[in-house]
Parts: sequence; C-alpha cells; structure tokens
Amino acid sequence: MRKRLPTHLLFLLLFLVSNSVLSQQPEYIIGELIDSKTQEPIAFASIRIKNQALGIISNTDGSFKIPLKYKEYGDIIEISSMGYQTKEILIHNLSVYELNNVRLLPALFELEETIVRGEKKRRLSAMQIVQRAIANIPKNYPQNLFSTVGYYRDYQLKANEYVNLNEAILEVFDSGFGKIDTTTTLVQIYDYKKNLDFERDTLSDDPYDYKRSRKIVDNAFLQKYGGNEFSILRVHDAIRNFNVNSYSFVNRFDIDLLRNHIFSRDNSTYINGEAVYAITFRKKYPNFRTGSPKNSAFGVLYISHGDFAIHKMEYVVYDERKRTSKGTLNRHKGRGTLLFEVISEYRRNKNKMYLNYISFQNSFILWEPPKFKIDDILIDLKYEENVVLKNGSIKVLYNRTPREEEAVKPENYRVRFNGKRLKINKVVVFKNIVSLFPDMAQKERNEMLVQLAENEKNPIALNKILSVDVEPIHDIDGNVLNKWEKRDYNQFREYFVQQVKPNTHLPAQGKFMNKRKPIFEDQPVVRPDNFDDYWMNTPLQNIKTKGTSNNN
Repeated sequence: MRKRLPTHLLFLLLFLVSNSVLSQQPEYIIGELIDSKTQEPIAFASIRIKNQALGIISNTDGSFKIPLKYKEYGDIIEISSMGYQTKEILIHNLSVYELNNVRLLPALFELEETIVRGEKKRRLSAMQIVQRAIANIPKNYPQNLFSTVGYYRDYQLKANEYVNLNEAILEVFDSGFGKIDTTTTLVQIYDYKKNLDFERDTLSDDPYDYKRSRKIVDNAFLQKYGGNEFSILRVHDAIRNFNVNSYSFVNRFDIDLLRNHIFSRDNSTYINGEAVYAITFRKKYPNFRTGSPKNSAFGVLYISHGDFAIHKMEYVVYDERKRTSKGTLNRHKGRGTLLFEVISEYRRNKNKMYLNYISFQNSFILWEPPKFKIDDILIDLKYEENVVLKNGSIKVLYNRTPREEEAVKPENYRVRFNGKRLKINKVVVFKNIVSLFPDMAQKERNEMLVQLAENEKNPIALNKILSVDVEPIHDIDGNVLNKWEKRDYNQFREYFVQQVKPNTHLPAQGKFMNKRKPIFEDQPVVRPDNFDDYWMNTPLQNIKTKGTSNNN
C-alpha cells in the first residue's frame, strides 16, 4: 500500500508546478504572413491594433511578433500591405504557443478611371502623375514638428543567414519636411543591443575599407554622410529629402527624378482600401551607342488617385559589370547583380503622410585573410664543438600542416640570398615545419647561415638579404597558401515605425543620440514611462515554435 503525500506538501507541489508553468508563458504571439496564391512570405506589411496608433511591420521573411499585452488595447488586429486585401483577425483567435500562418488575398482593382459629373476624367500620363505628386509634397506631408517611435536594426546576410544583428528602439523628432533632415532631426535612444543570439562576424562588421580594399561596395562608393548607420539610412529616404540630394540616380527628387528617368503606368492597386497608381520607371541613358551601361536602375512609385500623395517608393540599382550566374535573371529580367535597393513607405495619419518604414540594403565584398599562410622564416644552426656548422637549414613555419606530397618538392620553393637564387636539393617536412637545405659548399653555406642568424632578430634587415617564395601549395584541409577569399554579403539598415506622434514637442532636457558615433557604442539611453509599449521585432529565425496554426 502506497503512502499518500501530506495535504500541505501536495498544495506546495501544485503551487510550485503552476508557478513554473506560468513563468514559461510566452511574451509574444508569433506569426508569419503568406500570399494565399503564391504561398510566398509577405514582407513589410503593417500589423496594427484596430483604431490604435501602435503597430509593427512584418520582416522580410513575413514573420512578426505581437506582445501578449496588446490584448489590453483591443480585440482586433488589422493587417494591410500594398496590393493585398486588408485583413482583420481577432487576437483571441491567434495561438499563443504555435506559429500562426496568416494568409492575405491579392486586391483586385476594378475601376481604372473615376467618374466626375457624369464624365470620365482625362487620363493622366505617368509623368503627369509624378509631377503632381512632387508638387503636392508640401501639402501632403507634415511641415511642423512630429515624432515617430520605432524599431531600428542593421545586420548583414551571409549565405542567407543573419550576421551581426544590432537592434534599437528609437524616437525620431523631425522638424517637418520644410526643414533639412540631416541638420534638424534629433533622435533619442530608448534601448539598444548587439544581438548575441545571432552570429557575430568581426571581419564583416568592420567599417568599409577602400584604402586597402578589404571591405568595399564593388564598383561604387558608400558615403558616410557625416553620421552613423541610422543617419545613412535617413539620407536614403528620397521622399523626406525631396529638395536636397539623396542617392545616386534619384539625386534631388523634386528636380532630377523626372529628368533622369523614363516613366510608365502600370495597373492601379490598393493600400488600406485606397486606390493608388503604380508608376514604374527606369534610368534614362543619354546615348546607348556608347555601349552597355555600367549600372541600370528601376523604380516604382505608388501614388494616391485622390490627392497624389506618395504611399511607397521602391528603387533598385544593378551592377551590369557583375553578372548573375548563367541562366538566372534578376527580378527586372536582367543579368546585373544588385548594388543597392531602397524601399520607403508612408501611411496616412490625420490627413498627413508619415513614414511607415524604410529599408536600405547594399551588397558588399569582403576579402577574408588567407587561412593557410607562412607564420615565420627561421634560421636553424647546428654546431659541432661550438665551432663547425653542420646541416644548418632555412625553416619555413606554416600556421597549418601542409600536404606533404606538395611541401616536399624543392621546385615549390624559390629562395634568394643577397639577390642570388639558391638551388634547394633537400626538403624535410615535419608537421607544419619545412626545412630547406641549399645545394652549396659547406663553407659557403656556413657563411650564409651565420649572416642570416646575425640578422634574424631584425626582420627588416633579414628581408633585405633573404626572400622565400612558395608556390600555392595546399594544407591538409585543401586551403591554398596565401589565398585571400572573396565573400559576398548584403548589408541592411531598416527602421519600422511602431507609433506616430503628429503633435509632439522636444523634451526640455533631452539626451539625444550623437549622430557621428555608432548607435551601439556608449550612447545616452532615455526610457519613457511607457517604454514597455515598444519592442524589438527580432527576425523569426531566432524563435523556436512548437507547430503552426492557420488563420486563413
């Protein structure tokens, strides 16, 4: 007969178990947005509590997370994205413990033209639509101080994996579109971190190095614009900086865009139930007879049918000198590889357009140092009775063990002493050390080795009298001696607005970010009372889920 647990101990056990379960309760609802027809992820969609200012933007893989506390603000989340039907979902219908798959239906545009007083409006050309959009910028966008609070991140993609992910929550105080952004905008940092759950790659995290060409944007130059990564991102918002120079080929938006590009009308679409023109454009080349262009550029503007407000702008530049692999094309049906791409989207709030998100990516090349290299050249002197040298050698010390069948061949070594080529008649390999024995008379060899030994501790002097060049042999892992490896990366800088404050004021004694210093190094941090209303929408790859739940 088994003994029963005393009642007071049973209650204690149940209390501990329940507390353990509660402590493991997730903090977020996790989901991903999917195109119901193509099954592809939907990036940069707006996900908001209905009738509330707070919200997030889905990641490039369609993933998103919503704090459980958002149930306090409302029962319905509203999901919208360019070209899709807006969808509403009850928060209580979303699973807390599983990945929620949310599918959106494409929006079908029915009326291409509107009817006014019984007569069809004159069809505007693509260029006329863009002209009106530019002319209406001062009217459609805020001219007075406002702020946005959002999630900022920068990272790199290496073989489609996130590397060096840095995250922050920022409040951006913008004096209005009538002021120069780079000189008047101030930023407060609520929180920032270097995310150690993702790989940290110190080489790719280094600054761009055009002097030694160790880390470069190939066939282009990325300016620092006198600021940190967030400042660089802000400069690439051509709509916000419409009356100053922004980035290559768009240049000054209000003057150069129309002059430098060819425009076409595409099918209209919807965003948040509003009809918008889709205007595609490409870079204009002055003379095709001069040969193929070095770069090609393509863009799309989504412009309101009503007040010609610009809802979204996409712009991509390809390097035509660097081609895609055979049989593959970029999304504009060309062979050029991506140089950089900028996507900025605006959203209506109290009859004005405010930034919803901006994403800027550029490719870059990183030259990684050789894995297999020579660590040192040593002089080996062997004495008999401290007088006579015997079998002295020049030793090559590798950082890895070479393939013996290659390292033992004398013809793989070119040794010069005082400018004279020495013949090597014997090579001895022991692990990562190779001993070279010159073919010369004992007396001559002794004199050479003594001179080398006298200068061994002075590398500059030693290099003047001795040089050892080795053919590109391999180590036992297949790495080639002294071979630099070329790696392709993509750098991303992104800012996703979680709240817009149309009527705000600058903090009386605010501590603001130093734009000239990196965001993630010794910057002032200011946390407001409602700090918990904002969160870092870290990519889904870092989140483990137990399963999936469908919300069609």
